[in-house]
Amino acid sequence: MFPPGVGPAADPTEGGPTERAIRSFQPRRSRVTHAQRQALLRLWPRWGVEIDGRTPLDLGELFDGRPVVLEIGFGMGEATAAMAAADPATGVLAADVHTPGQGNLLRLADQAGLDNVRVANGDAILLLRDMLPAGALAGLRVFFPDPWPKTRHHKRRLIQPAFVELAAERLAPGATFHCATDWEPYAEWMLEVLNGHEGFANTAPDGGFAPRPAHRPLTRFERQGLAKGHRVRDLVFRRLP
Repeated sequence: MFPPGVGPAADPTEGGPTERAIRSFQPRRSRVTHAQRQALLRLWPRWGVEIDGRTPLDLGELFDGRPVVLEIGFGMGEATAAMAAADPATGVLAADVHTPGQGNLLRLADQAGLDNVRVANGDAILLLRDMLPAGALAGLRVFFPDPWPKTRHHKRRLIQPAFVELAAERLAPGATFHCATDWEPYAEWMLEVLNGHEGFANTAPDGGFAPRPAHRPLTRFERQGLAKGHRVRDLVFRRLP
């Protein structure tokens, strides 16, 4: 798709360890528009991060000392760009493997004159586990992850006790872990897993789901779900000291 050494790598882990855990998402190499390709060619060297599972990230250097929120899975990037524009004092490290989405987010950030967005290519679990130190993140966002609705596929869901434990290690005290889904059974699963971790406090007074925070824009995907009668659930947890 891109000349060697240009743009996001097809496999950032190539040449590294062969061990694989459950991936945070599956690669999707759909059609890249001309505008997305040009954004990747021009901006990836400056704003792109390869998740190779080997190279430690210095977030302070990458974001000029800003506190950093990691967003896992950002689709086409419209909501991510809007949140970054609304909070320029916070860095947004947005991780995904969808090449058109990577290009579109870079394009949107460039058009808006944002300097607080970096796009990470690869598996966010490797990023959390192998490339970030303890307490490095001021927040974590997981919006509308694949619900893997079939029972035999539940082990592939991102929100699992082991992942929440890893997130707890990488989030600083007071940091926010924010999830959203329009799949009710997954919402209940998330709530059970997060409420079951002693390192997090549910910000909802009743220990249930939270109202949608004003800072989370409605996404195109979310509107489609609402049009089908799906109920969107937000879960907002705070990392305890």
